[in-house]
Amino acid sequence: MKSNYDVLGNYIRLIDTRNKDKVTNKVMGINIDKFFMPSVANVIGTDLSKYKLITKGKFACNPMHVGRDERLPVALYEEVEPALVSPAYFMFEIIDNTVLDENYLMMWFRRAEFDRICWLHTDGSVRGGITWDDICRMEIPVPDIGGQRKIVEAYKIVERRIELKRRINDNLVEIANTLFSKFFIANEEKKTWEEGSFSQMLIDTVGGDWGQETRSGNYVCEVSCIRGTDIPALNLGSISDAPTRYILEKNFNTKKICSNNMVVEISGGSPVQSTGRIALVPEQILTYRGSNIICSNFCRVLKVNKDYLYFFLQNWLYLYRNGVMFNYENSSTGLKNFNFNAFTEDYTILIPPKELSIKFNTLIEPIYKEIFNIGFEIKHLQSTLEHILPRIMWGGI
Repeated sequence: MKSNYDVLGNYIRLIDTRNKDKVTNKVMGINIDKFFMPSVANVIGTDLSKYKLITKGKFACNPMHVGRDERLPVALYEEVEPALVSPAYFMFEIIDNTVLDENYLMMWFRRAEFDRICWLHTDGSVRGGITWDDICRMEIPVPDIGGQRKIVEAYKIVERRIELKRRINDNLVEIANTLFSKFFIANEEKKTWEEGSFSQMLIDTVGGDWGQETRSGNYVCEVSCIRGTDIPALNLGSISDAPTRYILEKNFNTKKICSNNMVVEISGGSPVQSTGRIALVPEQILTYRGSNIICSNFCRVLKVNKDYLYFFLQNWLYLYRNGVMFNYENSSTGLKNFNFNAFTEDYTILIPPKELSIKFNTLIEPIYKEIFNIGFEIKHLQSTLEHILPRIMWGGI
């Protein structure tokens, strides 16, 4: 089967349907793995009639931060019920589905080469975005529709297994959140607990490093560097996209991440996403990726009292989901910064008895281990897909 390349703009067009009739209030974002997810944006008081209304079979992408993430978050919406996406997103559709299959196009969007080309179209800055014209000028192989669908079916077999495992992980995360609520939010005995702060549970904090892209001079220590953009994946057991960097040996000795440390994002965010994202780095990650792991200088490593490890983590995640971190941000040269010291020292929380927190640890730790194990399985399956995707370029299976 031979494939002919053509510019993408001949097959797709922008659409701009707004939520003027207030059809839904379900706001979705797109993660760097190119899936829709519930938005973390604080939309309280926001006029959702200005948001774009996406329906089944349509695409959306976030053109911002491609320079930072080295990926274009783009996804095909496959749910029956419509949803909303940010007014800043591009929303588009295929002009003729008898010529270009929507799932085939989404496969092409998932290629690492596609993301590399998108990144080359940016100015390389942290905030570098991509234009609609840039996307339309890209070339795509377009075999006959039957050939496209054969490729898609091979892909879908593995994709369905990945989706099943993702749903299992989503359920495990929900169980962890429910247990946290039962132990600490809905617990009637909490009125007897002492007021305190996150800082009381912190043993130490360590800044990050960015080093250099290549080995040179004294920058010889090879590390995996966790960025803010890696934190959502890290919470599900993966840092495979964390870049390799080279830092000074003396810096690694003080900045290395150890088992059960946490990484928190200090700078970054967006108008609809606060800084302060956090993730645990368990022993499984260090074994899977190697022990030479640090965080970038836009993040910070937290060493937490082990007796309060999962209470600290789940409480932080709970407050983040509820938009609290927006109140602890300031901007510098267009970049948002998380006021870490103010939040950890001044935000009042109720500190549970140590015995209760230890009991919670005992219940939660196996759940997190299973989440990470499933995360590794998902990455293995995704590697299988990466062997299928290049065949699009060569025009057949």
